[in-house]
Amino acid sequence: MSLSTFATSRRTVLRAAGAGAVALGLAGCKSAVDEKRDQAAPAGSGGAPKRGGTLQIGSISDLTPALLFTQNSLTALHRLVFNTLTGYDPKTLQPQPQLATSWQVAPDGTSVTFQLREGVKFHSGRPFTADDVVWAIQNLKDPKRSAQLRATAAVVSDVSVKSPTELTLRLAHPVSNLFDLFEFMVIADKESVEDAVAGKRIVGTGPFALKSWTPGAGLSFTRNPDYFVPDRPYFDGVEVRIIPQADALLVALRSKQVQLAIGLSGRDVQPVKDDGQFSIRQFDHGSGAVYVGANVSVKPLDDKRVRQAVSFAVNRDRILQQALGGYGLASSTPWPKSSPAYSDATAKRYAYDPARAKALLAEAGAGELSLPLAHLALPSYTVAAQMVQFDLQQVGVKTTLEPLDAAKFQTQLINQTMPALWVGGHGFAQVHPSTLAVSAYPFNEAKNTSKFSDPQYTEIVQKAWNQADADSAAAKAAYQDLSEVLLDRQFVIDLVVLANLYASTSNLQGVTQNLYADTVLDDAYLA
Repeated sequence: MSLSTFATSRRTVLRAAGAGAVALGLAGCKSAVDEKRDQAAPAGSGGAPKRGGTLQIGSISDLTPALLFTQNSLTALHRLVFNTLTGYDPKTLQPQPQLATSWQVAPDGTSVTFQLREGVKFHSGRPFTADDVVWAIQNLKDPKRSAQLRATAAVVSDVSVKSPTELTLRLAHPVSNLFDLFEFMVIADKESVEDAVAGKRIVGTGPFALKSWTPGAGLSFTRNPDYFVPDRPYFDGVEVRIIPQADALLVALRSKQVQLAIGLSGRDVQPVKDDGQFSIRQFDHGSGAVYVGANVSVKPLDDKRVRQAVSFAVNRDRILQQALGGYGLASSTPWPKSSPAYSDATAKRYAYDPARAKALLAEAGAGELSLPLAHLALPSYTVAAQMVQFDLQQVGVKTTLEPLDAAKFQTQLINQTMPALWVGGHGFAQVHPSTLAVSAYPFNEAKNTSKFSDPQYTEIVQKAWNQADADSAAAKAAYQDLSEVLLDRQFVIDLVVLANLYASTSNLQGVTQNLYADTVLDDAYLA
């Protein structure tokens, strides 16, 4: 995808959406590998979709119920159980109907009126109405949900429900990322939400209903017979097995115990990438990025020259090739190439330069350093952390690796309790640029994991966010200013923009994902 996907006026897109069929099967960008796999697919795979059967999925990550309303719960869950008001077409970044059939945004960007789909039911049988949208917004505003888009939800200052299928949201001020919120905000059943965050009962309107969850083992889903999309989904059920070791997950895929593997890196899939029995699907809209975070409350990381030295010291291309198998984009900025904030110049700003790193450390008066380096204890992040450790040692910075499981890593991100340095992954750069800076834990200008605060950063973020026309010259200039301040301050040191991968058996068709990297199985089937 290219920058031209943003050429159409976003305000025009937001003011009127087609009221035609629901575009739920969101298509991602394919890699050459995936296209080759499609050509090698078994005979009959191009025919009519086949109904029935149970899809077996292997996932490295388990469900974290307390984080249900964040992007970090479980990517195999959100779009199986839930729907959202709208969903972006990843190729054009134009919002498409889901639970909303059409909408009208006021010329000044301070209100939006939705027409909702009729006849939609929750898995409990209760009808979906405008009141559920009102509740969903209030739910994201609640601090205990830890929702990354809480700041955007909080801009909704008033709601007027005109009927069960029509409501108007009024905003305290225009925001450029309004429809990022509507794709992020899953519509859960308000009557069972406390059970949901406790992992007891999770109820939505989506294509599959959750039957059971066994922590550490797996989840079981059954087809929703009342799904509002005619004749969908094709599968009778879905079983998700939790397999936290990448090598074990790959074995399960190769032995056909699972037909879809979620969470493998490009390095992990090398053994099957040239095997015609399997398909590697690559989504290039940028599901996230690998980065080094710096706690600026820990000396000498309070000096931006030391943080810049870390950035120059890390060989991004080597991490891309050796830790991620070449899938992704080595970059100093968080943006995928589809983002209006992306430029080649900023992406290459911190080219590998150990001599420059040493000079900056000397300039800052930072001698031999010894710092803790936490990392997400998943295979690709562990390898990336080891490479960062090696590179930093070459410029005189010794680090001690501290692996953290996914739940602990996320908790420490939210609670600002990370050590001096850490290696992890962040999302939100694939949607509107301002969403990253007001929503993602590592970047949030109001409260971020690095404990970084700066008036200029706040001013630039607010300018990028408070735009009624996201395609205006002023908005685009603000995106570039946002890139520049992030590059200068380096409290988040981006390394590689990820290309999200799905490894599957070659007869699995129709699997896609949305821009928040949620797995979409509405149109999936086994050929």
